[in-house]
Amino acid sequence: MAHAIVWFRNDLRLDDNPALHAALDQGYAVVPVYIHAPEEETPWAPGAASDAWRHRSLAALGADLERRGSSLLYRRGPTDEAIAALIEDSGAEAVFWNRRYEPATEPRDAALKASLRARGLHAESFNSALLFEPWQLSTQQGGPYKVFTPFWRAALAQWRAPALWEAPMRFPVVPESLASPSLGSLRLQPHPRWDAGFWDTWQPGEGGAAEALEIFIDGALADYHRERDRPDRVGTSRLSPHLHFGEIAPWRIAARLEKARTARTGADIDAYVRQLGWREFAHHLLHHFPQTPQDNLNPRFERFAWAEPDLATLSAWQRGRTGVPIVDAGMRELWATGYMHNRVRMIAASYLTKHLRYHWLHGARWFWDTLVDADLANNTLGWQWVAGTGADAAPYFRVFNPVTQAEKFDLDGRYIARWVPELASLPLPLRFAPWQQPEILARTAPDYPRMPIVDLAKGRDAALSAYKQSG
Repeated sequence: MAHAIVWFRNDLRLDDNPALHAALDQGYAVVPVYIHAPEEETPWAPGAASDAWRHRSLAALGADLERRGSSLLYRRGPTDEAIAALIEDSGAEAVFWNRRYEPATEPRDAALKASLRARGLHAESFNSALLFEPWQLSTQQGGPYKVFTPFWRAALAQWRAPALWEAPMRFPVVPESLASPSLGSLRLQPHPRWDAGFWDTWQPGEGGAAEALEIFIDGALADYHRERDRPDRVGTSRLSPHLHFGEIAPWRIAARLEKARTARTGADIDAYVRQLGWREFAHHLLHHFPQTPQDNLNPRFERFAWAEPDLATLSAWQRGRTGVPIVDAGMRELWATGYMHNRVRMIAASYLTKHLRYHWLHGARWFWDTLVDADLANNTLGWQWVAGTGADAAPYFRVFNPVTQAEKFDLDGRYIARWVPELASLPLPLRFAPWQQPEILARTAPDYPRMPIVDLAKGRDAALSAYKQSG
């Protein structure tokens, strides 16, 4: 039986894996490999929290393969050299992989495919991550969409979900001659182990993704469209890191949700699938505007007077020491768990880009390094949306008031009390704006900032003034 290399990347699953399916369906003995080459993804090489997740996800994938009689090989880049050496060692006649869509990976993968085919090898790539390829949908004028609603309307009209596929229980044995370094040799785990607290919350891997989906369906789905903006409650799926690392296919999520559809859950399922649509839109934008991880999509903001960051102020935002409780709660949740509730992400991002008037890249870089679900398409869309610089963006003059946002979405102050525990004993109104009673704050939480690092009204006015002047 001829061998085929199946090159795993952000598709760390066996079920619904098109590259794996194609290799097996075409009669090849599969040689699974993960190639560690972060330098090929600069300037957005994976961040530290992503690496910590990837280590555990790869371990889970390797264990799943071993239970089925196979094994996962590990190699270091450069990718083309690692694949060439593995072809030589295994005698493989084909290489299969699932596509990635980042600006650094698309041209590399296209060049690799052309090189392999020029050598007479069978090389194929597939879509394992998205409901639609980023180039599949276009406006009536033939261009890319820049507004979500018409994009999603067109997407729903064309949606043809692929059939689900269950991986076989037995795989061909990988030849013993193909020795592999250990997963630990890739040095993905941090030292010291600052990620230890993450894993009370998360279970990376295909099994963890399946379990998270069932927990969502049995729990938060029932009120998703009303509760998803409440950080004080378990109102979301928490599937974002599993989707980013390809531990579950988006079409499997959609199919499983459809099985759960009832008259009561219909609105909640539609609301969740619409969030999958935003993920599709993010990848659509990244493909068509590959400069946007660094550059404003809206050229007007090239003239905008961003403030020069003060390192102490930026650090206060990063560490949850701004003096604004809902912002601090989110930043501390991020530091402790590698995750932040999406509503709070928007509040924290608005505070950075509007009240502090710091360029959105300062926030995007911090999220990139600290989020376990850091995804270049989503990160870019989210930060440019909040900053007002991107596609379908909130206008720059829309400035979230973090106090009223906390009052609306953390009604009882429980989210703030959890992540900023020094404020937990304050009366509820002060929990949202403790600077309003400095004597009580000094007595109750002497180490908490007495005032926000920027006055909310003054910060808002400065941002709006800068926006008018850029116009």
